[in-house]
Amino acid sequence: MNPLLSGTYTDLYQLTMSQVYYLTGRHKRKSVFDYFFRKLPFDGGFVVFAGLGSVLKMLEEFRFTPDDIDYLKSIGLDAKFSDSLLDFRFKGNIFAAREGEVIFPNEPVLRVEGDVIEAQIIETLLLNIINFQSLIATKAARMHTVAAGRTLCDFGLRRAQGLGGYHATRAAIVGGFVATSNVKAAKDFGVTCVGTMAHAFVQGYEDELSAFRAFAEHRPDNCVLLVDTYDTLRSGVPNAIKTAKEMEGRGQRLQGIRLDSGDLAYLSTQSRRMLDAEGLNYVRITASNQLDEFVIKSLIDQQAPIDVFGVGTSLVTGPPDAALDGVYKLSELDGKARIKLSENIKKTTLPGSKQVFRFFGEGDMFFGADVVGFTGDPAPTIMHHPFEHDKSLDLSTMKNEPLLHPVMDAGKIVDHKTSLKDISYYSTERLKRLPQEYKRFYNPHIYKVGIGTDLKEERNKLRKQYKSS
Repeated sequence: MNPLLSGTYTDLYQLTMSQVYYLTGRHKRKSVFDYFFRKLPFDGGFVVFAGLGSVLKMLEEFRFTPDDIDYLKSIGLDAKFSDSLLDFRFKGNIFAAREGEVIFPNEPVLRVEGDVIEAQIIETLLLNIINFQSLIATKAARMHTVAAGRTLCDFGLRRAQGLGGYHATRAAIVGGFVATSNVKAAKDFGVTCVGTMAHAFVQGYEDELSAFRAFAEHRPDNCVLLVDTYDTLRSGVPNAIKTAKEMEGRGQRLQGIRLDSGDLAYLSTQSRRMLDAEGLNYVRITASNQLDEFVIKSLIDQQAPIDVFGVGTSLVTGPPDAALDGVYKLSELDGKARIKLSENIKKTTLPGSKQVFRFFGEGDMFFGADVVGFTGDPAPTIMHHPFEHDKSLDLSTMKNEPLLHPVMDAGKIVDHKTSLKDISYYSTERLKRLPQEYKRFYNPHIYKVGIGTDLKEERNKLRKQYKSS
């Protein structure tokens, strides 16, 4: 059994709270929880919503085994409650933005409806997967935004945090990468699997040319040669050229060379000149070695003739942030709106079951304003600043669309694109509709997320009620 599908893949307090609900007869109460995040990563202007497909598939199989039940009893959980979990299945409803959507702070992009125990127990799994994949998809999208059509490949498995590399690959594809060196992920997700060679392979032969010839002989249809083991321009590229010419004599073509160290702008320019001088203009140049969005942008700005970027550490570990601060908060119980208060109004949650509306400006570009209103209500015509009471904006004449749609009904997936290619395409198209000022690396414009009038009044009423109680 996949360990991520076990009900024990959760935090203990989810179970201790659920035990109290069960033993006090409150476990069948209907609840609504929201997923949202508060702070944009990377000092950026947007987040790409990712991980939804993974979560939905996991929830369909999420359950406790007899061995799990025995363990829960051994750590002090009530026997009657623990035994009840043998029948646990998530049978709730989930509404969410489409995977790949561009999202912003403080707007609920996923809503869970279900019995309070089932909604509570799945929290940790949901946060674990969506927070991580959204972080990595956003990092990937930043690279894709500046790559100017170049191919992006995930080379990060060896540097990822353990098995997180598997989910990092999926998220990278959502964010605009097209291939991975991760064989397992490529197989499971149906994406292109790529790979070249290591320096050890070249070192394993008496000379570089012999290594290249052997590799070309046994991998003629997808041959990429690593040219920087000894001396890129004096040895590596000349030997790659010799190998390419020999391949041409056999009716074959060298696919590419890879640069993995040094001044990538200079080396790629010189390598391109050497290859083209020998009529090898079809040979592509791949660059790797500590790439991130800033290095890629610099190389593009320098007009480095690089066709493929292989990105590892800075993709799969999400530096410098390393985590997205997504949270999961109760907003309704038994049909009554609930709120979490804080001395900091920015951490006061929005009550009730909600929908998010996106507004559009000229050319169907995102206007720069999303508004949170109540589920079932029409789109708000006035957007209120969520924290500054005297700020509002009239949106009554603008086109809008709801972002949250049903994706799981009674525990069964009802609407979700399973093809990563489709999800990636959707994300790319949505990012094209996000104005450039929100995609800048430095001081991006702040995308406004406001609340409708009815929601504002309900929040203020509950704040006053609980502060006076």
